[in-house]
Amino acid sequence: MRRIFHTGPMAGLIAAGLASSLAWGQVARDYISIVGSSTVYPFATVVAEQFGRTSKFRTPKIESTGSGGGIRLFCAGVGVKHPDVANSSRRIKSSEVTECAKNGVREIVEIKIGYDGIVFASSVASSRLALTRKAIFLALARQVPDPKGGATLITNPYRTWRDVDPALPDRIIEVLGPPPTSGTRDAFVELAMEGGCKAFPWIAAIKEEDEVKFKGICQTIREDGRFIEAGENDNLIVQKLKANPNALGIFGYSFLEQNEDAVQGATVDGQAPAFQAIASGAYPVSRPLFFYVKKAHVGPIPGLREFLAEFTSNKTMGAEGYLSDKGLIPLPAAELSAVQQAARDLAAMGPVK
Repeated sequence: MRRIFHTGPMAGLIAAGLASSLAWGQVARDYISIVGSSTVYPFATVVAEQFGRTSKFRTPKIESTGSGGGIRLFCAGVGVKHPDVANSSRRIKSSEVTECAKNGVREIVEIKIGYDGIVFASSVASSRLALTRKAIFLALARQVPDPKGGATLITNPYRTWRDVDPALPDRIIEVLGPPPTSGTRDAFVELAMEGGCKAFPWIAAIKEEDEVKFKGICQTIREDGRFIEAGENDNLIVQKLKANPNALGIFGYSFLEQNEDAVQGATVDGQAPAFQAIASGAYPVSRPLFFYVKKAHVGPIPGLREFLAEFTSNKTMGAEGYLSDKGLIPLPAAELSAVQQAARDLAAMGPVK
């Protein structure tokens, strides 16, 4: 599902932008086009609103397409028909950088904006779950180790959380989560599913011999109705959790914080999804958030350099910045300083491992 944010008064093209746009053989847009992550969307929207109110430029247009979908649009080419910025709740992949380069997008500025935790939330009307990554893997993987023993896999037989772990409640496994195009889905399968999968030494050993096989076991989610893809709109998951106390939902920490009157986060490996636990790395399902800027669009697109400066400023991303009030876990001071320098220099990112 796409959400579109586009407000602000019409403004004329600035002279520098118009001159640069002539190199493209067309008139430049008079607004910034941003696509990508539904997790980063609320943060980018707040910055866009602030930018529209306090600068001479139009408020950027933001579409929530999911990280993968946004990067695909971003990498499709250079010019006014293509987005200027891609928000992402996981780092861009080397294959995506290669695809960008094929289409002429060769200089990309990577901006890490802060950290986020992936939350396993339920209605406050239900009991709070105490999960482990092992339990999450066993509940949601398509194939799991045979409970009878041996180094063999079987189709997931578990129906309830108690089936997975006797310490958990006798509650049907029903999890609302993001689709494959979502960066939250990528981070979830890597951090939670794979993390739980490694609890089985014989599966962990496969990684050294055959990483593709290992990921196939650890990151493939069951398709029998226990895991339900709920689209890119995390607010929709929150609404469904309110209506169904037995269900769990997977989304970013900021959505938990904004809806704490209605939903609560499960602990994972004994850690609650709290601001300080995510900031310190103690919460085991945490990840960095990013956005990517097309360097070739800085100049032709009015306000892009200025928007980059607004987003990376101390008043926005700093420890006391306005994004921390919205649930973003800020970068440490030294890391923020390096990000700000990269933004000022428009330093293109290097190879992605």
